[in-house]
Amino acid sequence: MRVLIFSLILILFFTSHAQNSYMPKTLNMKERAVIVDRWLQERMTTVLPDLMKRTGIDMWLIIAREYNEDPILRTMLPSTWQSARRTTILVIYDPGDQKPLETMAMARYAVGDLFRKVWDKETQPDQWKALAALIKEKDPKKIGINKSVTFGHADGLSATHYDLLTSNLEDKYLKRLTSAESLGIGWLETRTKSEMIVYPNIVRMAHQIIAEGFSEKVIQPGITTTDDVVWWYRDKIRSAGYTTWFHPSVSIQRKDEASFEHLRSFSDRPEDEIILPGDLLHVDFGITYLRLNTDTQQHAYVLKSGETKPPEFLINAFAQGNQVQDIFLNNFKTGKTGNEILHQSLTAARDLGLKPTIYTHPIGYHGHAAGPTIGMWDQQEGVPIAGDYPLYPHTAYSIELNNATFIKEWNKEIRIMLEEDAYFDGDAVHYIDGRQTQLMTIPRTLAPNY
Repeated sequence: MRVLIFSLILILFFTSHAQNSYMPKTLNMKERAVIVDRWLQERMTTVLPDLMKRTGIDMWLIIAREYNEDPILRTMLPSTWQSARRTTILVIYDPGDQKPLETMAMARYAVGDLFRKVWDKETQPDQWKALAALIKEKDPKKIGINKSVTFGHADGLSATHYDLLTSNLEDKYLKRLTSAESLGIGWLETRTKSEMIVYPNIVRMAHQIIAEGFSEKVIQPGITTTDDVVWWYRDKIRSAGYTTWFHPSVSIQRKDEASFEHLRSFSDRPEDEIILPGDLLHVDFGITYLRLNTDTQQHAYVLKSGETKPPEFLINAFAQGNQVQDIFLNNFKTGKTGNEILHQSLTAARDLGLKPTIYTHPIGYHGHAAGPTIGMWDQQEGVPIAGDYPLYPHTAYSIELNNATFIKEWNKEIRIMLEEDAYFDGDAVHYIDGRQTQLMTIPRTLAPNY
């Protein structure tokens, strides 16, 4: 009878554990293509016209060639295109008078259903002369090109293509060339309603994989190494049907003499440490799905024999990390620059006796995406130019920061390093799929009657 009861308890526990770790629905490749194309069509008709009016650019040239992709062009290609073909030139023209945008491909092929082919090589063999003729026909007042000193996302025009473009334009159109930096950033950073319906599922996928990796299913204290967990994450991402935009990392803080400086966490971190009871684990992890990215950092504690929860000093340190998050998010206001948000948040947190470092970035089409930079780990005084970019509504961010706490029981300072994806709707910031508020434990604590 005792064996039967024990077996039933185990069945109930693992059934409950499995239910809590269900992965959200993952679309097959054909279904994903339908969604990507649908979202692109929606963005072209609802996002881009307003951005062109906001920036005053009435013609946008996006130029790239195969294997030398413009970061923006890749976001405008149809789902079945993996890259540019030959030299691909997209021309987006706003005719004004509330007319719809004209989207054209100065290329040998139409680019999906959105960019109609406008180059006939048999009539005009020179692609650049054909582009110059189209520009003259449309006579735009402000021609945006993807050149930017500050934002790599908006700097996709190669030197070769710039030379070819300018050598074929009349002087009056040369004078109308301007950086499309603000237009490009606006395009990349703006999230649509349709994207934000699905984004929570994508972040949930990331959260579920992190939780599974930080569990007894993957980690056997005394045997499993941090590198074992890292490669488990890489394999899990692939087997679940996603990709990643960076290699995950798993690190340990424990009662030893090793420091945990921020620079060490990036450049000098032991890669194959054995995980032991009493360790505080940290993971940095992201996935890519439907052209959207996640970026998450969470913590777990490895229980010692007899423990049922983390020690109070770690629970308190984690709560202080959450406190910094709360202070930070309260300073998000439309029109504020990244540097203003950074300064106000650091000041408020320090006034409460906290020791924060903030290094938040936009998230979306790219992991480190376009938009305002809100601190860097080594630039807490502010980030020139990129930090002066203002906050716009309908944008998403990885709320990335840490808080340092001295732990007297370990006689050292530790860092609670947190990162959760969030959405700014113009009024407030909301976590896309919640945030971690308690340390995960390894193993998970069983029910009290176990």
